[in-house]
Amino acid sequence: MDYVSKNDREPHEVADGVYLADLAAGDRASMKFWQVEPGATLPAHRHHNEQIGFVISGTLTTVLEDGEHLLEPGDSYAFSSDELHGAENRGNEPAVGVGVLSPPRDEPRWATKRP
Repeated sequence: MDYVSKNDREPHEVADGVYLADLAAGDRASMKFWQVEPGATLPAHRHHNEQIGFVISGTLTTVLEDGEHLLEPGDSYAFSSDELHGAENRGNEPAVGVGVLSPPRDEPRWATKRP
């Protein structure tokens, strides 16, 4: 069993105001904690991983090729493999959630900061 306690989860800044932390992972999927600060942008990107997630708190606007979509607490989302997506926090509080990627992913290619 892979176990990550809340004390083991150490978010690190991967782009200005965008934080990720590794959570439990298996052979076919990995889970990430994410936090996007107010005014921060997650750069638009693609990856071969499928990605699903859940918004815990705050709001996040996803930026897609065909428009935008507001995600609120309790919403879930899914990005297909190679679907272009990014996000912006246009709210006044951090947006917090979890994402699952299959197959597992290490550091994102779009990261501008490394731990």
